[in-house]
Amino acid sequence: MTGRRIAVVLFNLGGPDDAASVRPFLFNLFNDPAIIGLPGFARTPLAKLISSRREKSAQANYAMMDAGGGSPLKAETRKQMAALDARLATLLPGDEVRSFIAMRYWHPLTEETAVDVAAYGPDEVVLLPLYPQFSTTTTQSSLKAWKAAYAGSGRSRTICCYPRATGWIEAQADVIRTRLAEAGRDYPGRPMRVLFSAHGIPEKLVAQGDPYQEQIEGTVAAVAAAAGLTDWRLCYQSRVGPLKWLGPSTPDVIKQAAADGVGVVVTPIAFVSEHIETLVELDIEYGELAHEAGLHPYLRAPAVGVAGAFIGALAQAVTDSLGRTGTAPSGPGCQARWKACPFQAEGATA
Repeated sequence: MTGRRIAVVLFNLGGPDDAASVRPFLFNLFNDPAIIGLPGFARTPLAKLISSRREKSAQANYAMMDAGGGSPLKAETRKQMAALDARLATLLPGDEVRSFIAMRYWHPLTEETAVDVAAYGPDEVVLLPLYPQFSTTTTQSSLKAWKAAYAGSGRSRTICCYPRATGWIEAQADVIRTRLAEAGRDYPGRPMRVLFSAHGIPEKLVAQGDPYQEQIEGTVAAVAAAAGLTDWRLCYQSRVGPLKWLGPSTPDVIKQAAADGVGVVVTPIAFVSEHIETLVELDIEYGELAHEAGLHPYLRAPAVGVAGAFIGALAQAVTDSLGRTGTAPSGPGCQARWKACPFQAEGATA
């Protein structure tokens, strides 16, 4: 069948546009029950308190980036959306395909995008998170918000994850190989270690059935094999709060690399675009830590952004999904039984 009107909804967390929107962005983040699992009557005032206390420090961090005091994430995602639309126009020439961005915590918010998609009047809807690995804190939260907001037309299907999709792995391996080649040229003879840095989550979420850790490990193993790496480590960044998070932490692994006398290339293995966790946390904060520890060189591979292999992976995920409804991964998904995996849950109830 041709002549379909297809809406592709790209989910991401979002980021503030400027200094004035930092506080409401933080409130939306911490008021999400996927982030703070308290009843609303307790969570909302706590979110107000946290966002108020963190506003100034967060504004200072956002000011370090060349994005007008806000986050570059929206602009980065728009570039990815445009590249994906161009690829899909080639792959689906008989159809009208339009992508939309649905941000979880700042504009365009999920509720706003749901109205836009409904006005578009699609025959088919493809829900595509820009989180390669599934987690209750990211993908599930975005999908839940979409389900509550969307009341428009179209047969819907969800791509729940793509932790080992071929193009995603190729894109990661490419940027790592390029950075290692540059290190070999600029620092000849210096042994180098690749650090795969992923955003952490509390360990209790994994114990409760979140597949994120397993999927991160699957991505890392696949990229390390594709890039031919012999010295690499997986680590986790961005820990907040008193709970025990997945480890080892990226700062600890950086210090260990310094003690081992190797240089490092850090690659963001759970992020597909540049934003505060890469441009500030990895580049500036951890860069300063590496300098203090005597680690040299400290290099970072860029996020995949609009790399052709990555956009190709997203396009393939979309086209492959059009023959079905429901939820499924693109490429290998979970390798074990996980309570939070939506694909496995649907299979169990089918």
